[in-house]
Amino acid sequence: MLEKSFAATLDHHGLGPLARGRVETLQVNVGKLCNQACHHCHVDAGPKRTEIMTEATARRVVDVLAASPTAATVDITGGAPELNPSFRFLVERARDMGRRVIDRCNLTVLLEPGLDWLPRFFVEQQIELTCSLPCYTPKNVDQQRGKGVFDKSIDALRMLNDLGYGKRGSGLVLNLVYNPVGAFLPPPQAKLEADYKRELGAAFGIEFDHLFTITNMPIKRFAADLERSGKQEEYMGLLVNHFNPTTVAGLMCRSLVSVGWEGTLYDCDFNQMLEIRVPPGLPRSIFELDSLEPLAGAPIATAGHCFGCTAGAGSSCGGETVKASV
Repeated sequence: MLEKSFAATLDHHGLGPLARGRVETLQVNVGKLCNQACHHCHVDAGPKRTEIMTEATARRVVDVLAASPTAATVDITGGAPELNPSFRFLVERARDMGRRVIDRCNLTVLLEPGLDWLPRFFVEQQIELTCSLPCYTPKNVDQQRGKGVFDKSIDALRMLNDLGYGKRGSGLVLNLVYNPVGAFLPPPQAKLEADYKRELGAAFGIEFDHLFTITNMPIKRFAADLERSGKQEEYMGLLVNHFNPTTVAGLMCRSLVSVGWEGTLYDCDFNQMLEIRVPPGLPRSIFELDSLEPLAGAPIATAGHCFGCTAGAGSSCGGETVKASV
């Protein structure tokens, strides 16, 4: 019903059906293995997950990337992507091609045994870091991500700052990500960024470049929490009622292709977690195409969760898609 409702909503505003422009970002989900198990996680990742991208799939991703010059950005996610044995290979090959590489890091992984090489590797490869920190206070972070996670995150941020990340003029980009701790939309991004910079700077001396606010998507672990608390219908109503037509132009699916840990192609990471593949008639796997070019101009698969990306000020992997909510 909501799938039809989203498509009908786009049509009502003269915005549908959705189609991709050129592919500018290849997002690579290397698997669900993670050192954390956060309550809001749309991936349902955790320490016991065994889904992980193989070396053969990683090599195929690199081959397709090499033949896709418009894909200037490689966005590596998980799970904790750094736990994948092919993480270093993917980063190095992408950087050798001159591509911008984003690592979606949970911060605490930097403190895991055997991964002390990671921070220096980030610097050497000039990786852009986008790191999860759902609040600037211990209570809210530990509530969402587990006891002691806030303190570990601060330790990791200090380590990155010491290497130059987040420092003006260093060229080492450090972004933070905010997810609401409950069933509500994020506050205005610019105001919250100012709050984060003030509070983290005053209390811990932490510096960073930008804060991205991302709406919690009603899928996987967060969806299960909504169902247990009886708030699923209320939350979906919130998203639907706050649909903002001006967000559609900036939806990440319009310039991004997502590849799953086993090589399957999706229009975004959220579709991937719901196993909604690219529409019929298109290559369905990284092994079925030589470049990303066939996906340029292609239709985009949508469903009810897409209201999460179009509510309020919008939501994408780069935060808000418009400056202010309606």
